Amino acid sequence: MTDGQSQKPLVYILGGNDEYREELSQSLASMYVVKAFKNATEGQFACSVAMPVALVIDELIQPKGGANFISLVRGDERTRLLPVVFTVSKNNGEAVAEARSSGGVVVLGKPYRRSSLIQAMAEGVNIGVEAEWEKIEPTQRLALKNTVTSFNHIAELIEAGEPLPYGEVRESCGPLVDAIASDNYKDILRGVRSHDNYSYVHSLRVATFLGLFGKVLGIKGEDLTTLTTAGLLHDVGKMSIPPLVLNKPGKLTEDEFLVMKSHVNFTIDKLDHSEDIARGVLIIASQHHEKLDGTGYPYGLKGNQLNRLARMASIIDIFSAITDRRVYKDPVPPERALEIMANMEAQLDQPLLAAFREMLLDAGTY
Repeated sequence: MTDGQSQKPLVYILGGNDEYREELSQSLASMYVVKAFKNATEGQFACSVAMPVALVIDELIQPKGGANFISLVRGDERTRLLPVVFTVSKNNGEAVAEARSSGGVVVLGKPYRRSSLIQAMAEGVNIGVEAEWEKIEPTQRLALKNTVTSFNHIAELIEAGEPLPYGEVRESCGPLVDAIASDNYKDILRGVRSHDNYSYVHSLRVATFLGLFGKVLGIKGEDLTTLTTAGLLHDVGKMSIPPLVLNKPGKLTEDEFLVMKSHVNFTIDKLDHSEDIARGVLIIASQHHEKLDGTGYPYGLKGNQLNRLARMASIIDIFSAITDRRVYKDPVPPERALEIMANMEAQLDQPLLAAFREMLLDAGTY
């Protein structure tokens, strides 16, 4: 869950050492609402008042240690599925084995870097989010599971410098297309909302909205699958952008913006080396940052140089970015996002934007 005063996820830290609690609180404060407790009793009581999205538990928590407390957490019906990050000395094999046997535990060996802590937190939060998907009806559950598996595989391939398997990604979008075609997709948008992989969240939301918009505009069958696949792939180049630039709270410097813009060319390069890539996917990936007045990038296209797919993608990418939750901002309400976009008369196709707005109203996703 989130804290009542913020859209940031709520996280509890449990550790007997004051310095430990303070250090972790500072490390995580930009991304989570953090509350710290010095013993197991305080932590259990806090969970009964407000449930966090994850617990960070140190091996030295009183009274009987972190591994024992994790067993208590798993034995309580209210917290048995709650994700846990367990910080433990690398030579404490017994505690590590005991913790892992409880399930849903990410072990973080001490000492660790802040980047490792953040990665462990994301992994822990996502364990909890993805466990909740089991409660969703089968088609939407499969849409979420297939796309997150595909997206994680894409990240691995990019890191290894391997080409992307377009056919496999396209196939992974099949349940998403089925959900859209049957107007049974809202749990997909709700289910992905709290996932900690922002690039995946944004890409799946774009894929879903592209599919919905395409359906309203009369796009069907294989072409609808192309739209959703393009949405999932349109920003894969951002996996090459340093996190400090990608997640920077304030305005990017000129040099940082150049780095950020490079994600489009990286995406194009990766997709160009994929077999049987659909032309529509390449158009959306390469032109979703273009604007009608020529102020977009990377090509500075304008007016009739932008076809309908590019115009659709630009609208949906901007809408999704504005309404996404980020580590540095709460989501903007959809109605406010559409007001902002309505003022971008020179940049966005306003008749298409009006159709998109009407689609959101009719679908009840406003």
